[in-house]
Amino acid sequence: MTLSFDLDDGDTPPDPFAILEGARAARSDPERSEAAVLAALQVAPDDRDVRMGAYKFYFYAHRLSEAAPHALWCIRDGARALDLPEDWRSLAPGSVDCTGFPKPQRFLVQSLVAYGWCNARSGNTELGLEALAKAAAIDPSDGFGAARIADLVARAGRDGDDD
Repeated sequence: MTLSFDLDDGDTPPDPFAILEGARAARSDPERSEAAVLAALQVAPDDRDVRMGAYKFYFYAHRLSEAAPHALWCIRDGARALDLPEDWRSLAPGSVDCTGFPKPQRFLVQSLVAYGWCNARSGNTELGLEALAKAAAIDPSDGFGAARIADLVARAGRDGDDD
């Protein structure tokens, strides 16, 4: 069964947020929810809220390899908003002012942690650990627990007392 959303009534551009609401309304119907997410992405692929909705849909559906590209998009968007390089690997300690953690910085660091987690848990452990280490390096206060998450991933979930 293929579900779709009418994206062109000829008069007005579709509202991506109204379309995304279909994902919430169809929470008990994952196929319909995904159709709403994909339709919203088709209408507004460069909208931060739409991308976050897509990330959350795939994350909470435990489809982490599909959530990761949306987290990566958010990293790049956050970097652009802060006038930083879009390649997260080029971020150096101190390049993101995490003092007081203003919203744009939180968005960037949290997206990097999400990207790391999604990759680590979907089999791209090395890339995941690299992203988590970068998040920990640019946020010395480790406000999102990147270092703790990286440690957990590196230990592959083993209890630290077993070492």
